[in-house]
Amino acid sequence: MLPDNDSLALFVKAAECGSLTKAAEVSHMSLGAASRRIALLEHKFKTILFERTSKGIHLTPAGAALVHYAKDLLVDLNKMQSEMSAFEAGNKGVLRVLASTSSMAQCLPEDLALFSKAHPDYKLIVHEAWSNEIIQSILAAEADVGIIMKGAFTAGLEVFDYRTDHLAALFRSDHPLAHKDNFSFSDVLDYDLIGLEGSANLMKLLTMEATNLGKTMKLRVEVRSFEAVLKMVQSGLGVGLLPKDVGLSKAANGDVVCRPLPEPWAVRQMLICTRQGQSKNLALTNFLSTLLGGIPKVD
Repeated sequence: MLPDNDSLALFVKAAECGSLTKAAEVSHMSLGAASRRIALLEHKFKTILFERTSKGIHLTPAGAALVHYAKDLLVDLNKMQSEMSAFEAGNKGVLRVLASTSSMAQCLPEDLALFSKAHPDYKLIVHEAWSNEIIQSILAAEADVGIIMKGAFTAGLEVFDYRTDHLAALFRSDHPLAHKDNFSFSDVLDYDLIGLEGSANLMKLLTMEATNLGKTMKLRVEVRSFEAVLKMVQSGLGVGLLPKDVGLSKAANGDVVCRPLPEPWAVRQMLICTRQGQSKNLALTNFLSTLLGGIPKVD
């Protein structure tokens, strides 16, 4: 028989606190009860999980191995409980959606609201991720549907055109290119840049286009979010590169200027993807119908 959830949660908390006493307090149980639970775990796995010292407890190699699995198991159990509670609350099902940063910052929230309004009996679980991470999760059946940027490797996926966005440069208002006529991406490459982390599809595209121009991107700072890009631009650390709609919203206060890149490749295609051969339940079918609005599948 597998160990109970409460004992595993106590074990993880003790490992994090380095103290069984503190873990017992947080778990609202006596120290004696906590000690018995850990002893039962050690008996179950026939190994010592903690080394006891006068300064507290420390994981043994066996304990370090177990804590990794225990955390994953507790997260999965929490997700399971969340999904089951959706049915208890009267929902017809749960749809797990992974979305790229660009889509989350632009059109997707409104489309998700539209779906939820039309289908209030379905619960949406939405997480933000890079396109490559989304593809891996869809292929592993860890999510039902993903919104990615075109350009990623999509073998094994059923793919549909969704929306487009237009890349732009974000300048501080006193930057030389902020008001220059006929500027280009080549001009932008002469200055320090603020970009997203290298795993972002956006940065891979920009790096490729810079290479085509025979230039190198002068990435001064790499950040995780578009909000961080804005902060760096406002501080004068460089030129930001981000979708136009996001940039225009950030430029609303007047201290920065957003200018769409004039090159054709700066217009990007967003895609909706599901796993090839995946059985489409009613929730997924309605979701695709709402977001695609009759748009045909990509060949």
